[in-house]
Amino acid sequence: MVLNWIWIAFFAITFIVAAGRTLFAGDLQVWSDVMNASFDQAAFAFEISLGLTGVLTLWLGIMKIGEKAGVIEFFGKAISPFFSRLFPGIPKGHPAMGAIFMNISANMLGLDNAATPMGLKAMQEMQSLNEKKDTATDAMIMFLVLNSSGLCLIPISIMMYRAQGGASNPTDIFIPILIATAIATIVGLTALCIKQRIRMDRVIWSWLGGIALAVAGITWFFASLPAEKVQLYSTFGANLILFCVIIAFLGAGVRRKLRVYDVFIEGAKEGFKTAVMIIPYLVAILVAIGMFRASGALDIFTGWVESFVGWLGFDTQWVGALPTMLMKPLSGSGSCAMMLDVMKTHGADAFVSKLAAAVRGSTDTTFYILAVYFGSVGVSKTRYAAGYALLADIVGAVAAIVIAYIFF
Repeated sequence: MVLNWIWIAFFAITFIVAAGRTLFAGDLQVWSDVMNASFDQAAFAFEISLGLTGVLTLWLGIMKIGEKAGVIEFFGKAISPFFSRLFPGIPKGHPAMGAIFMNISANMLGLDNAATPMGLKAMQEMQSLNEKKDTATDAMIMFLVLNSSGLCLIPISIMMYRAQGGASNPTDIFIPILIATAIATIVGLTALCIKQRIRMDRVIWSWLGGIALAVAGITWFFASLPAEKVQLYSTFGANLILFCVIIAFLGAGVRRKLRVYDVFIEGAKEGFKTAVMIIPYLVAILVAIGMFRASGALDIFTGWVESFVGWLGFDTQWVGALPTMLMKPLSGSGSCAMMLDVMKTHGADAFVSKLAAAVRGSTDTTFYILAVYFGSVGVSKTRYAAGYALLADIVGAVAAIVIAYIFF
């Protein structure tokens, strides 16, 4: 329901702003800009889906091998003490547990191309347990919020963008992102546990403490490395782990005497069907976002915030990163474009550029995730998923701002 009203609000605000620009500024071009944005974003949504087709085909094929070889079930049992509490509606040993673990692990390593197919597989497994096929279950919402909060231990792509932008030390945002995303995840998870009346017992607190220790350990390790080695080692570690997962799945399939190639093809066909399934959902959300941005509503809001913050007497440097912050829940490519624009305008080493990068990595693209993941299984009633996912977004963004001021 929340997502329904948010989607309608995008169009309503776009119309009001465009009408205002025409009536009070005589701007007739805005209507062309808005409609062109709708066509461009519709085409872009199809391109994204087309681009995902190959990745989904590959990884759902690999996941099918892992499922039939028993590896997914093994992972599910390994994290059962923790996940059985967060996802009480999923039976112990169900394939959904292993798929959820694989997705979250890929997200933590910053491997977006692998995380999305694994996430879609997890949603399909959870949908098999869903009695009301058009309504999100508590488990689905928990999974979506964990994805939206976007715990990322190795923000590879952002460090690469900063390197391409000419930053003197592209990895200086590594630790701020790590801390901000950990805060967003812990707050989002805790809030949702309260909402779903999940008891925060010793096991949950132990796992959360383990996450905090892991973040602290990674922070210490990378802080002790020379700046030029951070990106090299993080990229190497993440991709080595990913390739080892592929080898482990294939090895387990051979051990189980599976016809590995045939099993891969079986899973790959599911990947193609999933890619086609998500097109309408991507078109719906990306067109709304594109029209909203083209109308100038985003720029107007940013200007109001900067004026208000200045009137209060606070530092306004962070407002330059506000477009990145606002675009992040809406569109990954959009927020990336905003971040790159800030870097181009102010220089990669400017405070606002570092802040924009920290905000970009603090959480994930909430509405994209909602559209793709729920759309892939035909869930239209998302209940309170959007509200709690946005809570994690806000916490992550605020944490990124505070930490950027401390570090930079």
